[in-house]
Amino acid sequence: MTKLEDCLIFLIGKAQQQAYQTSKALLQPYGITPVQSALLLLLFEVDGQHSSELGERIRLDSATMTGLLDRLMKQGLIERRSSEKDRRINHIYLTDRGKELQTTLEHKIIEINEAILRHFSDEEAEQLKKMLIKIGLKK
Repeated sequence: MTKLEDCLIFLIGKAQQQAYQTSKALLQPYGITPVQSALLLLLFEVDGQHSSELGERIRLDSATMTGLLDRLMKQGLIERRSSEKDRRINHIYLTDRGKELQTTLEHKIIEINEAILRHFSDEEAEQLKKMLIKIGLKK
């Protein structure tokens, strides 16, 4: 009989729940969810990306991306601009309010990472990151 502790989907799920709750609690004072923070981080890297590119990077379908973008627009953190070459394509830009969050949000992400990895050595943390990339980001 297989023990629960041998079930990877259970263990990964529990780790994800814990990480999500930690990040949700630390981001809550700013009114931002963990998924919203991921999108903002991408825009801090390169502002004005296509909404479809952003969706691909954070692995969200177009319907989910639309809702996410709508909520960030409602908060006044981003704006959509139609492409001059193709009006069907939207570019997503940070507003001044969104740009003001960059330093704070980047520090919060470091704090979240430290909270999640507090029981790991630096070497273990790096190995975990590599394994999570293999599981979650490789096609």
